[in-house]
Amino acid sequence: MGKKTKKPGKGKEKTERKTVKAEEKRARRETKKISPEDDIDAILLSIQKEDAKKKEVHVEDNVPAPSRRSNCTLNINPLKETELILYGGEFYNGNKTFVYGDLYRYDVEKQEWKLISSPNSPPPRSAHQAVAWKNYLYIFGGEFTSPNQERFHHYKDFWMLDLKTNQWEQLNLKGCPSPRSGHRMVLYKHKIIVFGGFYDTLREVRYYNDLYVFDLDQFKWQEIKPRPGAMWPSGRSGFQLFVYQDEIFLYGGYSKELSSDKSSSEKGVVHSDMWSLDPRTWEWNKVKKSGMPPGPRAGFSMCLHKRRALLFGGVVDMEVEGDVLMSLFLNELYGFQLDNHRWYPLELRKEKSTKDKLKKSEQKCNDTELDNEINRLGQRCAAREKIGNSEGHEEATDMDCSVGDISQDLETNMNIVDGVSGTISEGQPHVNGTKLDTQNSLPEIVKPCGRINSCMVVGRDTLYIYGGMMENRDREITLDDLYSLNLSKLDEWKCIIPASESEWLEASEDEDNEDDDEDEDESDSDDSNGETDDDDEEEEEEARHGSVQVGEAVALIKGEGRNLRRKEKRARIEQIRASLGLSDSQRTPVPGETLRDFYKRTNLYWQMAAHEHTQHTGKELRKDGFDLAEARYRELKPILDELAVLEAEQKAEEAEGPETSSKKRGKKKK
Repeated sequence: MGKKTKKPGKGKEKTERKTVKAEEKRARRETKKISPEDDIDAILLSIQKEDAKKKEVHVEDNVPAPSRRSNCTLNINPLKETELILYGGEFYNGNKTFVYGDLYRYDVEKQEWKLISSPNSPPPRSAHQAVAWKNYLYIFGGEFTSPNQERFHHYKDFWMLDLKTNQWEQLNLKGCPSPRSGHRMVLYKHKIIVFGGFYDTLREVRYYNDLYVFDLDQFKWQEIKPRPGAMWPSGRSGFQLFVYQDEIFLYGGYSKELSSDKSSSEKGVVHSDMWSLDPRTWEWNKVKKSGMPPGPRAGFSMCLHKRRALLFGGVVDMEVEGDVLMSLFLNELYGFQLDNHRWYPLELRKEKSTKDKLKKSEQKCNDTELDNEINRLGQRCAAREKIGNSEGHEEATDMDCSVGDISQDLETNMNIVDGVSGTISEGQPHVNGTKLDTQNSLPEIVKPCGRINSCMVVGRDTLYIYGGMMENRDREITLDDLYSLNLSKLDEWKCIIPASESEWLEASEDEDNEDDDEDEDESDSDDSNGETDDDDEEEEEEARHGSVQVGEAVALIKGEGRNLRRKEKRARIEQIRASLGLSDSQRTPVPGETLRDFYKRTNLYWQMAAHEHTQHTGKELRKDGFDLAEARYRELKPILDELAVLEAEQKAEEAEGPETSSKKRGKKKK
């Protein structure tokens, strides 16, 4: 039979059912007896007792890299610009959550990690904040999650680490902010600025928009309250805060608010507004977007480099067919010019020397093949000449024959494509085999994958990105890789530490059985519709396919795509398009679009990106922009071509479906 037409809103109904189920689960958490794994007070007390056994600072040199984690902090050591300081974080393996309280130091030049163990250190935490000033590292807030994620503990403690002695000290001062995580904290001159965050009470989640200042000279907290009628950002968490001269900028964030309909359910809000705070008057003002700002996203990272702020990563929830949400994890890099408040994309510069080397190697390869072909034919004619002389033939006749054979053989076996010669075999179409080999031998582009909640710092004109989290199918993948990018050259990403193999455990059987019982009750009541099972299966299939990198996408389309069922094929198409970022029309060619048309349509984007590299104008700027557009076009063109073929096949199959089903129905009637 042909595929059943999906009822509109079916996915929405299922989403609402899941929301109700989650609320019921939260209510059970509040009423049921706390298990030992969820007793946070007992866990933290046990950690405190173990910490009390430490008598002195212990430094382990050249230890293995930290384990996978997200929501940790990474700072440049103010005493040594080539050293990174990493603290805390969390990791979820599908079954349990692990929260860390370890302190690492990483020497960029030696590429060595040090693990610091100190008495009187802070308890484990994630989603906290840290700033460095003089020879101290200051940490505030964060959260601790029970292994089963049933309980949360938000901190309001304030800690100071002496970077010379590796000794911790807790600062118990009055007037500090309330417990929270997901807040942001920055350094302005001799003051620490804290804004926002959230607090989960199990019954509700509170989002803050309060502003606190800690004076590092007087060691005093002060809350800055808004004046009547003053403009003020709304409550949020997961935003970014950065300082330039006498301005403190706030961008983005996430919060939840009640739905506009009659139901009491909440919906997530991704903020994309920008604010500027004057620390001399404590007045907020909205900043108007200019240039080419990034689209709305959550979980991105930002840091400062000279007169610009850099933005990387984030996630966007895209709604595909059937009200199914698909998460797109981004790895784009944007710049925000702090003096004129202008956004622009940051694209890697095209390395012309590499292109020239490819041309030279390509020409050298062709010349070698041509020489080999001539030598082979020359040997054949020499052998023929030897035979001819033994039979009494004239030498001149044989020489004419051999030259004719060489020219005829070359004409048969050589072809010129775009001014480059290449050998082809008999019976094959005239394809430039040498060019194909050269393209296949191109080095794979090194670039960090899309992610959220990663650490991002700049030291000595070098950008460092560590860890974070992404999703692959129905799994959360926590990362432990470290990438660097020279911001003066912007030529290539370097993978300092590759990501280790991820592990994923399924949820405990008790939770699965509990959820399965509820699902069975719902499915029994829905079986009478005759279509619910098919719809649910389709949505689950669509939800199972996760993020795909460029190379994996090509293999997926060429290999698995041909034999997929119809609904799976459609889900794969949607997932691949989202995973490759094909929804961004400014950076993506339209199927069937030529390079010239692609650049004509998007030239403003590429020229703006090129201008940040070269500061060229006029003809030189247009050429630089075209080089960037060409690199992007060459990268995605094969994938788009294959994707177009897959979509055409899928449409043809769907067109055949109704005809086949109508014929079957006709046979049944007869």
